[in-house]
Amino acid sequence: MPNIGKVVEEQLIQAGIETPEQLKEIGSRQAWLDIRSFDPSACYNRLCALEGAIQGIRWHNLSDEDKKDLKEFYNSFKV
Repeated sequence: MPNIGKVVEEQLIQAGIETPEQLKEIGSRQAWLDIRSFDPSACYNRLCALEGAIQGIRWHNLSDEDKKDLKEFYNSFKV
């Protein structure tokens, strides 16, 4: 999957998400929350990377609307 390097792959597995199908089923937001539960450094870019992986594109190519929605979601969890 695009955007999924070794570190993110290991984090997904640690979160119990072991296949692309599972990632697609759970969605980028929940996968990010699951990762964030043990890695508080999980950032906006990681959230976008997960969404891009689900869509099969590099996260830089997400639509502006998707990026805006993800940013609002991410900001709702900032302390």
